[in-house]
Amino acid sequence: MPIMFALNFYSEYYEEVLRNGRKTVTIRIGDKSDKYQTGMLVWITIGPRFGRRMRLFTAILDRVEVKTIDQLSPREIQKENPEFRNADDLVHLLRRIYSEDVSVEDTVTLIHFSPVDEYSLPG
Repeated sequence: MPIMFALNFYSEYYEEVLRNGRKTVTIRIGDKSDKYQTGMLVWITIGPRFGRRMRLFTAILDRVEVKTIDQLSPREIQKENPEFRNADDLVHLLRRIYSEDVSVEDTVTLIHFSPVDEYSLPG
């Protein structure tokens, strides 16, 4: 059986935008390109780290890119969070999530994803 990966999100930050399809990118600290690769199927889950999680949907990874925060476009930042307008907004959030000092020079991985709908044959 193939290994299944998950992208987990904190409910309080992301549940609504994941459910309504307004979030199509996640930005993670560090180079995660060894773990997440274009074309992979992953579960999109919400819940606390090391706690019970809930699967929202399956997604395909459309593109995985490694950049520094200051190389991100405003559009990429907005896809992470529709309310964000610049790198400072993103840095502030990453500091809250990762509980560490984060600066615009830090390397991040952009993971672009799209939901995969299940289709069942009639009958």
